[in-house]
Amino acid sequence: METSSFNFPTDTRVGPGVIAQLNETLLALGIHRPLVVTDAGLLATDAYKKLVGALLPGKPDRDWFLFSEVQPNPTEANTRGAARLALDKRCDGIVGLGGGSALDAAKVCRILIKQPKLKLADYDWEADWSGLLPFIAIPTTAGTGSEVGRSGVVTPDGGDSKGMYFHPELLAKCVFLDPELTTGLPPGLTAATGLDALTHCIESYTSPVFQPLCDGIALEGIALIIRALPSAIVDGPDIDARGHMLVAAAMGGVAFQKDLGATHSLAHPLSAICGVHHGTANAICLPHVMRFNARRKPGVYRRIGIACGLDVVSCSDAEADQQTIHFIDDFIRRCGMPPSLEEVGVKEEHIETLANQAWLDPCHQTNPVPVKHEDLKELFLKAL
Repeated sequence: METSSFNFPTDTRVGPGVIAQLNETLLALGIHRPLVVTDAGLLATDAYKKLVGALLPGKPDRDWFLFSEVQPNPTEANTRGAARLALDKRCDGIVGLGGGSALDAAKVCRILIKQPKLKLADYDWEADWSGLLPFIAIPTTAGTGSEVGRSGVVTPDGGDSKGMYFHPELLAKCVFLDPELTTGLPPGLTAATGLDALTHCIESYTSPVFQPLCDGIALEGIALIIRALPSAIVDGPDIDARGHMLVAAAMGGVAFQKDLGATHSLAHPLSAICGVHHGTANAICLPHVMRFNARRKPGVYRRIGIACGLDVVSCSDAEADQQTIHFIDDFIRRCGMPPSLEEVGVKEEHIETLANQAWLDPCHQTNPVPVKHEDLKELFLKAL
């Protein structure tokens, strides 16, 4: 047996209405002047109204502040704006509200609060990052798993690809998985974020890194998503479906401690260069990557097929993979995702640049089979 290490995250509150516990949680953590980091689109939503109702009452020694300028794919300049406001207002904690972009910006701004002059291109994860402001994560989408992650994804100044900033100190002190905050999510965004969570679970399970605890979590996450996502898409107020999707997304976030695979190496530059929503990019590319992997490692998707409810126990490896990939491909289409990159604005002239950036992305290094630069280019062309 090879050596490995396991580290499972944080205090998590789950269920309808748990946001009401926010005030007592802030006080327990010694937070009296939190900065709420979110995006402008959430300010008119019930989720934001529920957050405001649960926050500390305004008093001279107890108040909260708002940064609502997070972009869909946050940049260093964007994130630095949150850090400046936190320093100016003498904030003693960060509350992230939103999807992956808001939560990532909320996590990473704490690095820039501790070291205001740091350029993210010079970030050293091995440095001493103790003493970061405490962070509370409140997701309003069920997809990224950022709420339980140790990293944040932000595009650094001068870069055209996303940077991933990792450190155990970036973990949230508490996570609120309140399905009442997600019922207003539109069907298309529900589908895209849910399929992001599915991709996390599939790619983490097939990663060759030895972490069997994560394997079990990933498989159960897949099963939850297959059951809950269609209901969450067609019946937004379905609290059970919304709650199960929040839990499944967090499970995907825990599972990809094992790292991910080639699908994410394709998806990251699609977002950074072409502006494709990350979950949509994953959904379009995933079946192509699964076919690529299955040809080179027969049987790699059998357990995933079982988690999906397929009878593939006694099939040949090739048949088990084929049935599983067909099911996942069909599931993605039934969720309403576009069938090709062309439909989301990607052109053939983008492929060379996309392939170059995908090759630099580390996720393909833990793909279940090795990939070369030309493989990534061919996968983009197949998905086009």
